[in-house]
Amino acid sequence: MSRIGIQDVKNNRTSRKWTRRENIKRVFWSIMSPLFYLSPRPFWGWRRFLLRLFGAKIGADVHLYPSVKITMPWNLELGAHCAIGHGATLYALGAIVVGERATLSQGVHLCAGSHDWRLPEFPLLKQPIVIEDDCWIAADAFVGPKVTIGRGSILGARAVAMRDIPKNVIAVGNPAVIIKSRNVNG
Repeated sequence: MSRIGIQDVKNNRTSRKWTRRENIKRVFWSIMSPLFYLSPRPFWGWRRFLLRLFGAKIGADVHLYPSVKITMPWNLELGAHCAIGHGATLYALGAIVVGERATLSQGVHLCAGSHDWRLPEFPLLKQPIVIEDDCWIAADAFVGPKVTIGRGSILGARAVAMRDIPKNVIAVGNPAVIIKSRNVNG
């Protein structure tokens, strides 16, 4: 069964996707994560502390709402003064880097993982996402694996970015298309 289109579910399920250490960290994060999710909204520092405890690189004055869903905090790097809004999902199977002063609005979904559909066992791909400094990812937008959003760019509400977005532009739609350049410094 090596033809494209025929899934080898058994081999997918038995393949080793995580190291022993990663599996241990995943168990501890699942046990400790309620301390993140159940914390009161103004406890920004507490949530930063918990993420750092699990290996995340977190800059100064980062604001994460307690409803943010984070899969693997050790794959997360958040620049100083960035904000991650209510209900955002950081599916950090691969590295997710969010630059300084970037804003991820409510419901944003960053998905740093996929599967190689070309192979019958659909092996897991852990691919990075980079949101550069001074970006705004608007409400309910989706950023896929292996995508970089360039410095100072805006990804509009409910947009879907499956390819890189250059710096200082506004992109909207599904798939995201550039509609305007931004006249900003940097």
